[in-house]
Amino acid sequence: MSHRDAIDAIARPDRRGFLQGMVGAGAFLLGVRAGVIAAPEPQPGAADADADFSPNVWLAIDRDDTVKIIAHRSEMGTGIRTVLPLVVADELGCDRARVQVVQAIGDEKYGSQDTDGSRSIRRFYEPMRIAGATAALMLRRAAAAKWGVPVGETRVTDHRVEHPKSKRKASFGALAADAAKQPIPKADELEFRKPAERRFVGHDAPLEDIRGIVTGAAQFGGDVRRPGMRFAMVARPPVLGQRPKTVNDAAARKVKGVLDVIRVPPFEGVHAFQPLGGVAVIAEDTWSALQGRRMLEVTWSDSPHAALDDAALSDRLAKIVEAPGRVLRTRGDVDGALKGAAKTIEATYRTARLAHASMEPPVATAEWKGEACTVWAPTQNPQAARDEVARLCGIPKAAVTVNVTLLGGGFGRKSKPDFVAEAAWLARKVGAPVQVVWTREDDIRHDYYHAPAAVHLKAGLDAKQAPVAWLQRSAFPTITSTFAPGANQPSPMELGLGFTDVPWVVPHLRAEGGEVENHARIGWYRAVCNVWHAFAVHGFADELAHAAGADPVAFLRDLIGPKRLVDPTKEGCEYPNYGEPLAKYPIDTGRLRRALDAAADGIGWGRATPKGTGLGIAVHRSFLTYVAAACEVEVSREGAVRIPRFVIAADCGLAVNPDRVRAQMEGSVVFGVSLALHSAVTFTGGQAGQSNFHDYRVARLTDAPNAIDVRLVGDGENLPTGVGEPGVPPVAPAIANAIFAATGKRVRELPLTGADLSWS
Repeated sequence: MSHRDAIDAIARPDRRGFLQGMVGAGAFLLGVRAGVIAAPEPQPGAADADADFSPNVWLAIDRDDTVKIIAHRSEMGTGIRTVLPLVVADELGCDRARVQVVQAIGDEKYGSQDTDGSRSIRRFYEPMRIAGATAALMLRRAAAAKWGVPVGETRVTDHRVEHPKSKRKASFGALAADAAKQPIPKADELEFRKPAERRFVGHDAPLEDIRGIVTGAAQFGGDVRRPGMRFAMVARPPVLGQRPKTVNDAAARKVKGVLDVIRVPPFEGVHAFQPLGGVAVIAEDTWSALQGRRMLEVTWSDSPHAALDDAALSDRLAKIVEAPGRVLRTRGDVDGALKGAAKTIEATYRTARLAHASMEPPVATAEWKGEACTVWAPTQNPQAARDEVARLCGIPKAAVTVNVTLLGGGFGRKSKPDFVAEAAWLARKVGAPVQVVWTREDDIRHDYYHAPAAVHLKAGLDAKQAPVAWLQRSAFPTITSTFAPGANQPSPMELGLGFTDVPWVVPHLRAEGGEVENHARIGWYRAVCNVWHAFAVHGFADELAHAAGADPVAFLRDLIGPKRLVDPTKEGCEYPNYGEPLAKYPIDTGRLRRALDAAADGIGWGRATPKGTGLGIAVHRSFLTYVAAACEVEVSREGAVRIPRFVIAADCGLAVNPDRVRAQMEGSVVFGVSLALHSAVTFTGGQAGQSNFHDYRVARLTDAPNAIDVRLVGDGENLPTGVGEPGVPPVAPAIANAIFAATGKRVRELPLTGADLSWS
C-alpha cells in the first residue's frame, strides 16, 4: 500500500463518536485506515473526511501527555501488542513510558483483527508508520503556528516538539488540542524517520505485558471473574455429528456445587465455527462442574463420521498420491525426462494428524444484560467470535461486545470461536454470567485438527547426477470442508503453502493434487500445509543429494539455482502468494540461498562427526519469509534421539523487533521438534485416541535442543514479513536429514515415535 493510498483514508473520527471516553476533551484523536486489503481480509472502500469510514489504526494524545495506541490484534506471545504500537511511537517520537496500549474490542471498524497467517506486521507496519508520522507533523504545525516559526525548523523528540533555534519546546499534551484542529497532511508532506533515527523499530524491546505476565497480574481467559458467575463444562459428542439420545443426570445433580444440567443444541449443516453441542453441567466452581460431568450417563446417536480410522486414512492417502492427480503446475516434459533419466528415485512421505495443544485450553466468559451480550475470551479473531455469538443467539451483531484477553498460546485454534459461542448461549440460558472451561482432554479430543497428509515425489538424475525431472503429488483432507459440505479438493491457498511454489531450477517439473473426503474438524495450524510439504520436499531433496553422491548443501544450492525471481503463475499455477502480489513480495532465490548459507555456516557444515551423530539442513520460504534450519543430532545405538544444537537463519526483511523475531524462531524450533519426534492424534471409530500430554506428547526439556542459535540475515531493506509461523516448516526435515546422516536410516513418516532408529 502506498503512502498516498493510506493518507487518503486518514480522518479525525472524534466527530463521529468513535472511542468516546478514550481521551479527555481537547485531546488529539486520529484514525488511519489501511487502504484496500487483498482477500481473504476485508476490503473496506474508499473514505474521506466527510464520509463514514472503518479505521483500523487509532492514535490518541491526551492533555496529560499520555499517548494511547489501540492494539487491534491479539497477543499470544508473538509480541504484536508491543510491536505495532511501537511503530507508531517511533515515528511520533514518543517516550515509551508515556505510551498506553489499549486492547481493541472486536469491531469491523479496525479492519481485520484475525491474528493468524503471520500477517500482522506485513499488513499494518505501513499504516502504523503513517499514523505516527501524521500525528507528528500535525503537532509540529500546531507548535509552529503557536510560536510563529517555520514548520521546517521544528522537530519531534522525546514526547515533545522543539524549536532548536529559540530553544522553545512544548509537550504533546500541551499541543494536543491545537494539533487536532490542523488539516490532515498530504501524503507527500509526511516525513519518516531514517533507520538511524529510529529508537524502537529495528531494536530489541521488552513486551508490553511482561511485568504482568511474570507477576501473575496479566489477565488471560481463565482469569476473568464476574459477579454471580457460574462455571460450565460440556460433555461433547465423541464423534463429530453425534447427538445425545439419552441423558441420565441424576448422579450429576447430586454432586455438591452442581446447579443445573442443560442440553446444548447440536450444530446444523456444515459445522464451521458452531459449537459441537452436547450436555453442559453448570456449577459454582470448576471442580464441581468437572465432577458433575464425570457422573453424567449419556448415550449418543450414530454418525456417518464414526468410520474414520487414521491408520486406514494414511494408507489411502499414500495410494492416492501414487496415482496421477489434478495437474497444478507444469514445466517442460516431466514424463519424457523421467524416461530418459540415468537414475530415478521416488518416495512417499506421510505426516500424522496434529492437535494445537496450546498451554491454555479454550475458555470464555459471557454475560447478558437484556438483549446485549458481553464476552471475554482469548480469541485470535474477535470479529468472528462476535459474528458467531450473534448468529447462534439470534441477536444483532451490534449487541455483542467481545473483549480480548491475553492468549496462553493459539497456533490457529483460537481463531475458531466455537467455545466463545458456547459461553454466550449458556449464559443466556442460565440467566447469569457463565465461564465455559475446556480441560486438556476436551482440547485434544475436540480440536480443529491439523489434517494428516501424504506426499509422493519422483525425480530423475542425468548421467552427471544432476536433477533433470521433479514430480510431486500431495493429498490431504482440506480445510475447506470445515465451511463447505463435501469439499474434497484442497484450495489454491493450501496448495500454495510450500507445494506449488517449489523454487527448484529443475528443467522439468510437475505438481499434482489428489482428492480425499474428510470426517473430522480441520483448521489452520501453525505453518498449516507447509508442515507436510516442507518435510517431504526437503527430505526428498536430501535423498537426491545422497543418491547423486553429492554434499546436501551443495546439492541444495544447485537445486535453488542462480539468483532470480520465481513466478509459478507462468507455469499454469493459481498461486495466491499468501494474499500478496508477487511483484511486491517475489519468490527470491537469492534470499533463499543466503539463508541456506547462513545456517550451514552456523552449524559448521562439512565437519566430520562420529557414527551416531549427523548434521541435517533444510531451507524453505513460507509466509513471505526465508528460513533455513540446520541441526546436529545424536542417535544412541538403541535409537534415542538427542539434539545438541540447532541453528536457524531467517530473512524476514526488516526485523521490527529483533528480540521477538528470535523468540518466535526459538519457539518454532521447539514446536517443530514436538511434531517431528512425538505429536500425533490417531482416530479410531471416529474418536480421537489421545487425551492429554501423557499420550499426546509435545517436546519436553530432554527433547529440546541444548542450544538454539538464531541468525537474522535480512538486510533491513526489504519489507517486513511474517515470523510467527515460517520458522516451523524446515525444522522436521532438518532433523530427519540429520538422523539419516547419523544412522543411514531414512525418515519418511512423522512423528518418529515407533520408528526403529537403532544402529550398530
